[in-house]
Amino acid sequence: MRDGAVFPWRGGNRFALLIDGACFFPRMLEAIAQAREQVELELYLVEDGRCVQALSEVLIGAAQRGVRVRCLFDAFGGLKLSNASRIALQTAGVELLLYNPLRWRRGVRNLFRDHRKILLVDDEVGYVGGTGATDEFWDPDQPEQGWHEVMVEMRGPLLDDWRALFDYQWKRCGERRFWWPREPLMPARLPAAPPREEGLGRVAYAAARQHRDILRALLRSVGQAKKQVWLATPYFLPTRKVRRALIKAALRGVDVKLLLTSRNTDHPPVRYAGQRYYPRLLRAGVRIFEYQPRFLHLKMVQVDDWVSIGSCNFDHWNLRWNLEANLEAYDPSLSAAVADCFVEGFENSLEITLESWHARPLRTRVFQRVWGWMDRLVINLIDQRRD
Repeated sequence: MRDGAVFPWRGGNRFALLIDGACFFPRMLEAIAQAREQVELELYLVEDGRCVQALSEVLIGAAQRGVRVRCLFDAFGGLKLSNASRIALQTAGVELLLYNPLRWRRGVRNLFRDHRKILLVDDEVGYVGGTGATDEFWDPDQPEQGWHEVMVEMRGPLLDDWRALFDYQWKRCGERRFWWPREPLMPARLPAAPPREEGLGRVAYAAARQHRDILRALLRSVGQAKKQVWLATPYFLPTRKVRRALIKAALRGVDVKLLLTSRNTDHPPVRYAGQRYYPRLLRAGVRIFEYQPRFLHLKMVQVDDWVSIGSCNFDHWNLRWNLEANLEAYDPSLSAAVADCFVEGFENSLEITLESWHARPLRTRVFQRVWGWMDRLVINLIDQRRD
């Protein structure tokens, strides 16, 4: 992949939306178990447990039968992956790289993280979404529990582009200024929206302050929305441009709904900080739903018949520091499955209205004010020190 490349739209693909770990993890493990030539796996969260044990077994089995297995894990997200687990993978022949190992001398550069979630198997099948390899996403002994998440299973020409993205990052990982390559990624124009056809997809990605193809695609789609904008994210800290686009869409009569996490979250301060945006959005006509049953971890957008699913939360933290990757697609069956997933999510959520917002308890108001102030302060300090 040349630096700054914006991937084109490709037709002739097949997509399947897989909801929750009990659905997608067994299919991912089976794909690895059937691999003949190569497996590429790029993940952020990787932690010792029953999920990683099952994953390691099929990765090791593939490597031992001659398959080239490459794993690119984020060093921070993989802190709870033990040395014994890493050694077992490498001893079996698995090639393992860690993105940005923590170093005191790197200072704020330690914030650069690989947040992508990609699995590619031969030229047959690929998976992209928001999962990690932890027991929270899938526990073989308790398959019905875990965080609410989705992955998309992909087959077709688009796999070549996903492999190009993986290969690019695999090579960059060892460079001295890996967060800012010698040949910086350059701005590039988004490809024009193509004529609609079944199986149409594109790789969209972000690369830590250098390339925001993934954000520009969202803003363009929301700006052109005619009927609906439905967005799900667990960490609602949207950029100013995203907030403005959502408000403008709602004001012109588009059905704008946000599916967000409730008190079931792994980062309560982030939830409180993001809630400071609720009043202005609600006054503009945006409807906000907080998912109740479990922790909602999926990152998914549907704008009319366009969908974007992957690792990106479209928040200012992600887009400053993280490597991200999403599938964008125009595909009737995938769009229908995404819509059904959203509807189920809304039905199992508590809708936040202006009335309920104004009636919130004092304790909640204090937390929202404090964490919102902290978020603004930290971002301002970091921006002042950017290289």
